[in-house]
Amino acid sequence: MIKLKTLTVKNFMSVGNVTQAINFEGHDLTLVLGQNIDLGGDDAGSRNGTGKTTILNALSFALFGDALTNIKRDNLVNKTNERGMLVSCEFQIDSKTYKIERGRKPALIKFYVDGVAETDDEAQGDSRETQKDITKILGMSHIMFQNIVALHTYAPPFFGLKASEQKDIIEQLLGITVLSEKAEVLKEEIKETKEVIKEEEIRLNEVERNNEKIQSSIDTLELRQSAWKTQQNNDIEKLTLSLEELMKVDIKTEIDRHKRLESFRENYEKKRTWERELATVQTAIKQSTKQLTDILNSIEKTENKACPTCGGAMEDDKHQTMLTKMQDDKKEFETYVEELVKQELDLTNKIKTIGDLEQPDTYYDTAQEAYKHENTVEYLGEQLESKSKEIDPYAEQIDELRTKAVQELSYNKMNNLRKLQDHQEFLYKLLTSKDSFVRKKVIDQNLTYLNSRLAFYLEQTGLPHEVKFQSDLSVEITELGRDLDFDNLSRGERNRLILSLCWAFRDVWEMLYHNINVMFIDELVDSGMDTAGVENAIAILKQIARERHKNIYLISHRDELQGRVNNVLKVTKENGFTSYAFTDTID
Repeated sequence: MIKLKTLTVKNFMSVGNVTQAINFEGHDLTLVLGQNIDLGGDDAGSRNGTGKTTILNALSFALFGDALTNIKRDNLVNKTNERGMLVSCEFQIDSKTYKIERGRKPALIKFYVDGVAETDDEAQGDSRETQKDITKILGMSHIMFQNIVALHTYAPPFFGLKASEQKDIIEQLLGITVLSEKAEVLKEEIKETKEVIKEEEIRLNEVERNNEKIQSSIDTLELRQSAWKTQQNNDIEKLTLSLEELMKVDIKTEIDRHKRLESFRENYEKKRTWERELATVQTAIKQSTKQLTDILNSIEKTENKACPTCGGAMEDDKHQTMLTKMQDDKKEFETYVEELVKQELDLTNKIKTIGDLEQPDTYYDTAQEAYKHENTVEYLGEQLESKSKEIDPYAEQIDELRTKAVQELSYNKMNNLRKLQDHQEFLYKLLTSKDSFVRKKVIDQNLTYLNSRLAFYLEQTGLPHEVKFQSDLSVEITELGRDLDFDNLSRGERNRLILSLCWAFRDVWEMLYHNINVMFIDELVDSGMDTAGVENAIAILKQIARERHKNIYLISHRDELQGRVNNVLKVTKENGFTSYAFTDTID
């Protein structure tokens, strides 16, 4: 419940430097009458300009920072004193007590919650954030205040507003504005979610790009690793095969074979040398034997005194000389042949001593390699062991890239954000779409109640017209099936409709949100209403005050209404300043 408790006013409009206070905590209908002593006291014309409406303007200024009517803030300051304007309002909502102080010249705003100052902005005198907080706490806008708390005859009536303005008020009243406000919050949340999604997309893309780069590096390293492993395996296989082959070698036999091979090679060379020499000797023997045969034939012919060349007879001296020469040559050749034959026999014997040669098979090409066999086996074994123990130069790099550099690419957050966005957009459509069942349900439920309360008050005030709000939030005024405009109504009918609508608005508001203990009716009962209308209106107001524990202020010029109420708030203007006092009667 919103319970307005007190209002204090100083140097506000016609209120002067003496602070005026009004207590709102009663439960009755209070008639507000004015007396302008400066204009003659009790004369009929002296009821105007006393400062009755000042109460509404002051309350409006305290709660919302603006007057009820279109008065500039600086013009709210008392024109005589010209400064030191201060308005204070204390109210209670549920268990918390609030107090607002506003001033001009100097400008200030102070807001208290349970006696603790929430703001003290004397420099600016107006804080938008503070006002947002106050409006949120009150749960109503300034326009709703004008329609359900402070009904003013000079303010544009609901039916005098544009269709769009009427719709705004109805949406606020029915809670559709709350849906719109929630929709705006959702809209911002959707925007924030989209920003987070965008950031997450950028992050994921960056992670993916980095992972691709890292994976490319890993792929390159793995290719190098594969080549290294292949080479290592090939080297190990070669070393193993070589070592296995060497282990098959009987080194003692191998060394013995190399010794025999050395002897073989020596004998082979000797035999070849002797064979060549034998061939040379045998050729010489053959040639010398032929030459000896020729000499023997020549000697035979010479002995027959025939020239060995031409066969002619030879002279004795010459013959003897030739024969002697031939005999000497024969001896020489015989000696030579004998020597060659000896050589032949010697060479033949030598060759026979060597006999047939067989070259031994060896593993190594040289004896030196054979003698180094053990060292070679040991060396290959060490090489094999070393090669087998070689550490993969790429494994650590690959592992580090995979475990430390490569980030896990999880789309859980993105999926959750997408789901959140979809849910938010779904709710946003529910709150904003004209076809939304939520919006339709709110309108149908609350509009039905509004129309029923309006019909009730129209009947109570004696207005025969049917006024009904449609599902599109437009309003229809009919009489006996005939469509009417607000301007078709008389002044009295309009006031009855304005009052009925105000009360219906009030009922809907209190049903949906908070009860409010105060209501102001400013001169609407005075204007154009006949006696029956006035009586009906007062009866309704008294019933509301009594049954719902409201403090209702009826601002009027009609002195005769004093007999219909128990409380009178006398507004007196004297020497240019207004004062307020509660009385039982007015003189």
